[in-house]
Amino acid sequence: MGSKNKLKRFRENETFGNVYQPSRELLLAGYELKGNWREKVFGNNNPVVLELGCGKGEYSVGLAEKFPDKNFIGIDIKGARFWRGAKTAAENNISNVAFLRTQIELIEYAFAQGEVDEIWITFPDPQIKYKRTKHRLTNQEFLDRYKKILKPAGLVHLKTDSEFMHGYTLGLLHGAGHEVLYANHHIYRNEGAPEEVTSIQTFYEQQYLEQGKPITYIQFIIK
Repeated sequence: MGSKNKLKRFRENETFGNVYQPSRELLLAGYELKGNWREKVFGNNNPVVLELGCGKGEYSVGLAEKFPDKNFIGIDIKGARFWRGAKTAAENNISNVAFLRTQIELIEYAFAQGEVDEIWITFPDPQIKYKRTKHRLTNQEFLDRYKKILKPAGLVHLKTDSEFMHGYTLGLLHGAGHEVLYANHHIYRNEGAPEEVTSIQTFYEQQYLEQGKPITYIQFIIK
């Protein structure tokens, strides 16, 4: 993507009522929406569901359309990416989805304890190199962050094309005593995956499927 196109998207993001872009300093100082997402953003008391590393926002928008009685927030540091999802939601008047531009490391500064009902992690970078494990979104450090903002027994969903990420996460969950509710290493070959896991497909997921790559899924509770 050219720099002109990126700048255009950044400017357009600023005009969308469904995009929130607090600075790091603002988050650390005490973000006004922390603990107030339902009331101030969505105007209801429905469950709040996050998609971490939402990319183009396809999954967040797809879930919002499928579950109008829930509030969805796609989170990514790359605003030029989720511009697509924000624009689609704005054009189609999908009012139960918003986008937050921030680093996932700062998530506990954006949401209050127990404010979040569910978390989706869709096709994250597996960070296979050992030195990059601290950035892996299902390492114990990140799970500790998620637990702070999740309600008790709040669900976490991991959907990935990376068999490495699937195996790493399953091993970590079992080893740390977290509760694995469902695990499937090939959701389109094996039956039983929740409907929203197979019915919503991102652009890249469709490419993975065309390449014959298995899509994996884990649903779990952080203990």
